[in-house]
Amino acid sequence: MSAAATCCATATGTRYRSNGSERVQAGAATACGLYRESFVNFRLLSALAAVPVLIAAAPASAPGQLGQVQQHLQSVQSMTANFTQTDRVGKVLTGVVTLKKPGKIRFQYEKGVPILIVGDGKALTFIDYSVRQVQRWPIGNSPLSVLLNPDRDMTRFAKVIPGADPRIISVEANDPKHPEYGRITLVFVRNASAPGGLMLQGWVALDSQNNRTTIRLTNQRFNAAISDGAFRWNDPRRNSGPR
Repeated sequence: MSAAATCCATATGTRYRSNGSERVQAGAATACGLYRESFVNFRLLSALAAVPVLIAAAPASAPGQLGQVQQHLQSVQSMTANFTQTDRVGKVLTGVVTLKKPGKIRFQYEKGVPILIVGDGKALTFIDYSVRQVQRWPIGNSPLSVLLNPDRDMTRFAKVIPGADPRIISVEANDPKHPEYGRITLVFVRNASAPGGLMLQGWVALDSQNNRTTIRLTNQRFNAAISDGAFRWNDPRRNSGPR
């Protein structure tokens, strides 16, 4: 089966217990917008998705708002935040996301969740420690590439979603040449203390089968020094040590 990261589908995946409740392991993998047809019984890893929340925009022109978002993204060289991820059936996982441009990101899930997602600048890697499996996809095949590549021209693949609240800008991004990659809606709130005057609140990813996952961010911290070592990981195929 192909392991190409054509981003989107939704997982049935391996179940495990965390914090006393049974969870669908594949749901955690949806945090980064990936797709796979084999491996641990899940097909998608669509990026963060469903929030029936904050889909609005400021009264300025859409091109002007898109320029503000691009300025914000170009002003952010690094970010750490706590995240809450909710999948299409309401399963919730939490953790910490660490981002460093260009191309580096890490989703460290809560204790008891045996998975890890890491971007090293070239590929996104999904690691399942419970079954010692690893799979990689090109970063460009994930909707999250919009956050990781500071040089991308957003006007070529993104649009502002109209709304009424002047504090909020929502931007939907997708590759029209590759609808199988899915699409991501980034939600920003105006905040004078944040880079470019905007604060990323989270994102919604919708895969090609209309499956959603939601990521909400809190405690965002921007442009602090982050070592490249933060994006290293222990390969479970070689040993069984800590992540």
